[in-house]
Amino acid sequence: MRKPLALLLTLLTYVVALIYFAPVFWMFTTAFKRETDAVTMPPTLIFQPTFENFRIVWDNGAGHYMLNSAVVTLVATLFSLLLGVPAAYALAMHKLKKGDSILFWFISTKMLPVVGVIIPIYLVGKQLNMLDTLPTLILLYTAMNVPLVVWMMRSFFKEVPSETIEAYQMDGATGIQGFFRITLPLVKSGIISTSLLCMVFIWNEFLLGTSLTYTRSATMPVFMATYMTQEGLFWAKMSSVATLSVLPALILGWFTQKQLVRGLTMGAVKG
Repeated sequence: MRKPLALLLTLLTYVVALIYFAPVFWMFTTAFKRETDAVTMPPTLIFQPTFENFRIVWDNGAGHYMLNSAVVTLVATLFSLLLGVPAAYALAMHKLKKGDSILFWFISTKMLPVVGVIIPIYLVGKQLNMLDTLPTLILLYTAMNVPLVVWMMRSFFKEVPSETIEAYQMDGATGIQGFFRITLPLVKSGIISTSLLCMVFIWNEFLLGTSLTYTRSATMPVFMATYMTQEGLFWAKMSSVATLSVLPALILGWFTQKQLVRGLTMGAVKG
């Protein structure tokens, strides 16, 4: 009885995976179509592939926008970890006064819709001459992801046995030494999974990018939107930009999938 049930669940998993992957597959194939083929109704899977769309979007500056996305994503993720990991450690390992309230305040900031604060952010950026600059995006994306880092890393630090901490304290190690030499290596998988989630959120962010940048500091999602014109949607070119945007995340996720799964499951027990 178990074997047929396991087979059925396996088949169901493949079906669900194919359903979720279908839009990605369609985007990928559309990227190699001509614009006329991309809008053909009914759609067809048989066509003559071309790299013309990739050549056009690259000549239009895709490399520049991709570099902006990479710089903003890496730097903002690094700053989010530098600020969020120590805060998460303090909330997890020390009985702080109103620690639960502090943790709730961190996560409550994620409940505020960005569209609700975009106007004051724009006005402040304009007054400080910080519109269309990479530091502005880095600052905002760092602030957006610190609560995520704190929330996730706190659960990972909760998984560290208290006996381990007591052991290195008895050996004469200071709190800072134990944090860097003992605790951080134990939650390495959690740091990797948290970093990947931050990078995905930053890489895909659109509203702040399109509201606060123009061309000099615009990112890949903003570049993709340039092919939505009054003349219509250039589906093939948009798909080629989307394919270029997705590839780095897919490659990174593929090579770090073991650490990602391990990190996510490691922090799933204690809250």
